[in-house]
Amino acid sequence: MTDELRASTGSSADSFPRQYARTRRLTLGTPRDLRMTADGRSVMFLRSSAGDDPVNALWVADLDGGGERLVVDPRTLGTAGAESAAERAIRERRREQAGGITSFATDRTGRIVTFALDGVPHVCDIDSGVASTVATDSPAFDPRLSPDGELLAHVEGRRLRVTSIDTGATLIDLGEEDPNVSWGLAEFIAAEEMGRQRGHWWSPEGRRLAVCRVDESPVAEWNLSDVASPWEAPRTVRYPAAGTTNAAVSLHIVDLDSGNRTEIDWSASGAEYLASVNWGPEGLLLTTQDRSQRHLEVVLADPESGSTAVIRAIDDDSWVDLVPGAPALLPGGRLVTCEERDGSRRLCVDGEPRSPEGLQVRSVVAADDHGVVFTANPVDDPTVLHLWTMEGSGSRPVAQPDGIISAVVGGGRLITRTTSLSSHSADWMLPDGTALADHSETPLVRPEVTLLDDGWCSVAVLLPRDHDGSPLPVIVDSYGGPHARRVARSSAAFTSSQWFADQGFAVVVIDGRGTPGRGSAHERAVAGSLSDGVLDDQVRGLGLAAEAVPALDLERVAIRGWSFGGYLAAMAVMRRPDVFHCGVAGAPVTDWRWYDTHYTERYLGSPAEAPERYDADSLVVGPARLERPLLLIHGLADDNVVAAHTLLLSSALLAAGCPHEVLPLVGVSHMTPQEVVAENLLLHQLDFIRRSLPH
Repeated sequence: MTDELRASTGSSADSFPRQYARTRRLTLGTPRDLRMTADGRSVMFLRSSAGDDPVNALWVADLDGGGERLVVDPRTLGTAGAESAAERAIRERRREQAGGITSFATDRTGRIVTFALDGVPHVCDIDSGVASTVATDSPAFDPRLSPDGELLAHVEGRRLRVTSIDTGATLIDLGEEDPNVSWGLAEFIAAEEMGRQRGHWWSPEGRRLAVCRVDESPVAEWNLSDVASPWEAPRTVRYPAAGTTNAAVSLHIVDLDSGNRTEIDWSASGAEYLASVNWGPEGLLLTTQDRSQRHLEVVLADPESGSTAVIRAIDDDSWVDLVPGAPALLPGGRLVTCEERDGSRRLCVDGEPRSPEGLQVRSVVAADDHGVVFTANPVDDPTVLHLWTMEGSGSRPVAQPDGIISAVVGGGRLITRTTSLSSHSADWMLPDGTALADHSETPLVRPEVTLLDDGWCSVAVLLPRDHDGSPLPVIVDSYGGPHARRVARSSAAFTSSQWFADQGFAVVVIDGRGTPGRGSAHERAVAGSLSDGVLDDQVRGLGLAAEAVPALDLERVAIRGWSFGGYLAAMAVMRRPDVFHCGVAGAPVTDWRWYDTHYTERYLGSPAEAPERYDADSLVVGPARLERPLLLIHGLADDNVVAAHTLLLSSALLAAGCPHEVLPLVGVSHMTPQEVVAENLLLHQLDFIRRSLPH
């Protein structure tokens, strides 16, 4: 990188790229993982001491005006353990970028907490702050307290152990010699795609456990090599690529008193995916999906006999979405689900809609004896997220900000956080009107966003500060794929886009078909194809931006993106060189046959049954064409979108005589948390775009 580039971008200790990197994208120092105690009097949360401190500590705040108190500072515990390979895999699935205490669990009251630190389980009383360790034979993670706080279940390697906290005695030790079998873990698909990142659950009385047994032997082996360390053996992973066999997952009830195990017969009706498990006072509730994901069943299981009863079946011609927080059982056994009705996703109780038409339900925050709280947006404005509560046979809004609201509920009390375009500051507000302290840094850029909408595409446009109206080259900075929204009324969503704009560009962010919030038909418009229609919407959104903002120079258009956005960027310059003049594709999926079953088959079906869909969406099938400059970036340690995607596309392009550039990132996974890598990655992309666009 040239000194001139560093000078032009202000690359120094106080530059935005450096700040963005050392603050883990401005996330450090912010309260996170909030959890209320059962009585609603306190809230526990994680937070680091500063905006550039990656070590999270455990805090508690009194909701009745008692202020905040540090419970555990991991730096004082002095553990000398190390996380296991299984824990590293779970951290990758969670996209965890911080250290210290990164997750915790509590007993029924919320007064006793457990967490793993460097592979060592800890148990702590939040009132005294005294933490003790639980002895293990190997690095442990995902500790879970029994409801009464007397026992601890945790995973060691591929085994599940239950230990008495008082005596240290092991009550249960579940495991097998087969290295392909694990107990108490979530398999790759559950953790990466279904939002289920755990594999064991306590019963309400605390004398039984529901435990997943996962057999990965049917899953194909992929070998990931560290090419920078050729003396090290390749790392073998089990990767369930589209059309191949998934892991075999079974669910067992383990009785701590007798040691007996009872298998739950959850897949008798042909279900392949165990999407969620919830063991509450009303019973053991499971959510299952068939392989096509067009059929979802809500199942009530009998822990004694292992039998199951389907209490709700949901079908959809395209797919049935998994919605965070749903399904759930209310007191008395009423069932809360989220179902597609009348063109949008609606909150339902026992199959009857309770949320208004024209409202897209996005998550269920809480469903308990205090009622149901959920988030939703109007289908005609997916850039906002509001808070609603079910009331009688309908629902009413709790908060409808001009922004994005998050909420935590417990003991009938509510804590909220609202982000907006007008301010980077977004505090967690307590019931008494005070805010949790936030130590995150104020970004060195100030996003100024113009939002546009034509009823199908949401578009955000960002210009340089104090722009004089002269023509500007354009960077399209979209993700563009299902299950992720980039255009939202939140300043934090646009900090890196604004930095690129401040370097002399008009930056355009476009959410088209398949992105969440705009209703059933819009989200399902990607059924059968993830390519041409998605790309058409980027062209459509770019046209909408140029019509509203005349400064956009459509003769100089770059596109950049990561993951699905990387696929979109590579596809854009390969298929629409008339519109896009250079591209930066980070960790792109280049052939969907090499991505996982649950995500890919939801949209494209089985490659054996619809090979033409996979061929149409592939960047490597058929003659390679590339007329514009393309930079491919990939972490060589990526086990989600493996580096073979980029390498095989590069090989195809080279064979076709198409010049391009490849930037391999040694030791980097699908995330880029390393400070130097993250900083210089932004600068390198800027350099490539500047020298590649027409002058």
